[in-house]
Amino acid sequence: MRILLVVLLIVLLALQYKLWFGEGGFANVRRLEQRVAEQVEENKFLEQRNQELQAEVEDLRQGYEAIEERARSEMGMIRQDEEFYQVVPGTPPKPEKQE
Repeated sequence: MRILLVVLLIVLLALQYKLWFGEGGFANVRRLEQRVAEQVEENKFLEQRNQELQAEVEDLRQGYEAIEERARSEMGMIRQDEEFYQVVPGTPPKPEKQE
């Protein structure tokens, strides 16, 4: 009877060890839950970015206004009937020496 009790206690301890520290145990599940939460956050960010890119693509497909705006801002293009003026800041005057 005593041997059976010792064997059952050893089996119970082995099962408890596996439950707490083994694969599929509490520590592993907690780590996986944290990774899932991080992945959900990253997916939200990527989904938002994809929506913005899709809106930009649709805007470019629908009209010339978005294409024109992009050409002006990124390539510095102007229309044929426009004149381009570039204002270059001058150098500040040098202070006069007092004697």
